[in-house]
Amino acid sequence: MKLTADYHTHTRYSHGSGTVFDNAAAADKLGLKELAITDHGFNHPAFGLKERKMPHLLQDVAAANEKYAVKVLTGVESNILSESGKTDLPPSKYDEFDVFLTGFHKFVLCGVKDIFNLFLPNYLRHGLRIKPSKDLVRRTTKTYINVIKNNPIDAVTHMNFCVFADALEVAKCAADYGTYIELKKKKTHLFDEEIADIAAKTQARFIIGSDAHSPDRVGEISLVENLLARVSIDTARIDNIDGRLPDFRFRRFKEQGEK
Repeated sequence: MKLTADYHTHTRYSHGSGTVFDNAAAADKLGLKELAITDHGFNHPAFGLKERKMPHLLQDVAAANEKYAVKVLTGVESNILSESGKTDLPPSKYDEFDVFLTGFHKFVLCGVKDIFNLFLPNYLRHGLRIKPSKDLVRRTTKTYINVIKNNPIDAVTHMNFCVFADALEVAKCAADYGTYIELKKKKTHLFDEEIADIAAKTQARFIIGSDAHSPDRVGEISLVENLLARVSIDTARIDNIDGRLPDFRFRRFKEQGEK
C-alpha cells in the first residue's frame, strides 16, 4: 500500500511546527501527487487559523506550487460548533479553500447551549471514562449527521475522538452524501478498531490522513497499516492510495453545485 496524497497536515498557521514549504518539500520527497494544508479552523482560540493570515497562507501555497512537483491545496480542518451542524468554515469563505475537513475539537468558541448540552458532557465523560447516556449518543450522532448533511464536507476527521456517537449511523450518512471517513491512528488520536469495523459495514469510502503536525510526519501511515491488518476494510475502498485520488465533494460543490 502506497500513499498517493496526504490531505491532513498542519503548519505554523495553526498547530504545526513547520511551514507550508516544509510540508510541501516532505510530500515532494515522498513522491506524493497532492498535499493539503489543513490548519485548524477559525473558532479555535489557541490553535485556529487567523483570518488576517489567510492572504499569507494563500501566497505560501501558490509559491509552494511553483517550487515543488506535488500539487499543494489550501484546506482547513474545521471545527464542529453546534448540534445543528454548523462549522467554522462559512460559505462566504469557500472560495479561499480547496479541501474541507471537519471534526470535534476541544476548547472551540461556540454557543453556550452547545457547550453544556454537547461538548462538556462528551469531554467530561470521556475524560472520566464514564459511559455516555443514550441521549448524549443520540445528540452527538445527530450533530455529525447534520454537519454532513448541511455542509459539503470532504472528510470527517478522527471520528468519535473524545465524543460518543453511533458510528454506524454516521458512516451511513457519510456514504449517502459522498463524505469520506478518515483513517488515522496516532498515540493521542486513536481511530478505534471497533469504529473502523463498524464503518466497513456501510458503503462509506475512506481516505488516510497523517494529521502531521511536523514535516517529518507528512505521509506517515505505518500505524494505519497496522490498523488495517486487524480490521475488515477492503483497501480498494481507500481512495488516496496506490495511485488513486479521491472524488472530493467540496470540489464538486464549487464546480457545479450539489444536488
